Amino acid sequence: MNTSVTTEDLFHFEELFDADRANRVAMYAVTANGVNAAAANYQAAREVTHDFSISLEHGKITNQKQSGRCWMFAALNVMRAQVMKKTGMETFELSQNYTVFYDKLEKANYFLESILSTLEEPTDGRLIAHLLSEPENDGGQWDMLCSLVEKYGLVPKSAMPESAVSSATRELDAYLTEKLREFACVLRHGHAEGKSVETLRGMKFSMMETVYNMLCIGFGKPPKTFDFEYRDKDKNFHRDRNLTPKTFYEKYIGLNLRDYISLINAPTADKPYYRSYGVEYLGNVFEGRAVRYVNLPIEELKKAAIAQMRDGEPVWFGCDVGKRSERKSGVLDTENYALEDLFQTSFSMTKAERLDYGQSLMTHAMVFQGVNLDENGKPNRWQVENSWGEEAGNEGYFVMSDRWFDEYMYQVVVNRKYLSKEILDAYYSEPITLKPWDPMGSLA
Repeated sequence: MNTSVTTEDLFHFEELFDADRANRVAMYAVTANGVNAAAANYQAAREVTHDFSISLEHGKITNQKQSGRCWMFAALNVMRAQVMKKTGMETFELSQNYTVFYDKLEKANYFLESILSTLEEPTDGRLIAHLLSEPENDGGQWDMLCSLVEKYGLVPKSAMPESAVSSATRELDAYLTEKLREFACVLRHGHAEGKSVETLRGMKFSMMETVYNMLCIGFGKPPKTFDFEYRDKDKNFHRDRNLTPKTFYEKYIGLNLRDYISLINAPTADKPYYRSYGVEYLGNVFEGRAVRYVNLPIEELKKAAIAQMRDGEPVWFGCDVGKRSERKSGVLDTENYALEDLFQTSFSMTKAERLDYGQSLMTHAMVFQGVNLDENGKPNRWQVENSWGEEAGNEGYFVMSDRWFDEYMYQVVVNRKYLSKEILDAYYSEPITLKPWDPMGSLA
């Protein structure tokens, strides 16, 4: 057989293509309308409706705009439910600008400390290449948000509103990334010249001053104290004066974040179920809680999420939102598009194979606010609160089919009280440490 594509091969391919009328019809439809529009499956839309047997009360939809803060928005949307319950407000938002300020500050320190701990690694090695690939970005994990809250508390959006930069982070991210790579270069050169780690860490302090200045210019300075003013559902006015971010969290949210743990579903051969996992060089607050998961069969994630929602509490989750999803209608369903019919080929990779071969990983975090259970108590669709504004989906809400959950859901965060002793023992066992580039180290 030839190793190259020959003229004879092309003639053969074209002859077979032209001989099939379905290929020609598909070509006309796709070239005029695009793949997904041409393959839209109208029958699937009838099955996955926006109706749910369990549906929680929730606030006005939020909008992360041109930023990658979905994990942050989702976590704060879970936590704001507590504020709304305690104050009687119809809707409320926590400040995402406040948390993004400290996330980027802490990520810069985490990156520079990672550089200091890898000074003997070759610059062209895989680890340094990984660290330098994205030293400052918008992504994150549940445990990373918890580290920020435990260290800095939270504030209402009114205390630190969005800025132009927090709503469109690309420009500042690029300049922060440039500076951090420059700082890494300086630190590694300093090490090569024989400077001590203590001297290099002193240089790091000056570098962090620069990062802090850039963040203040981009996001504004975070408040140290503030007044919390609001009206409840009955239009009664309330004022709570001189709160700190930590006292606000304790008084109006009060969740013990140590009770909330991450369950993942990664059905790959290298990750046995009922084991705990961590990821090297993944985090933001250097001294904060480490990212940790327990890997479980998919049905365990469903059972835990349903149990928490039955008690009236929403659920943070991470998924691969771009796969087989329709943004305008807000439908996440494996049957959205009849791609096999359109292309006359099957897409047959399993979930494990997609993870192993780079075809899927967690890309986005949202919140479960409800679920529809059939007559046997089994879920068939899930109510999803997104953070893409009211224009996407059904006034900002998406619906996820249970079959999509099976294929593209990777993580849910639930209170430990909904989990069995077997699961808790697995979670709190010594974690298996994954490489930084493992798909379970991806950031939403």
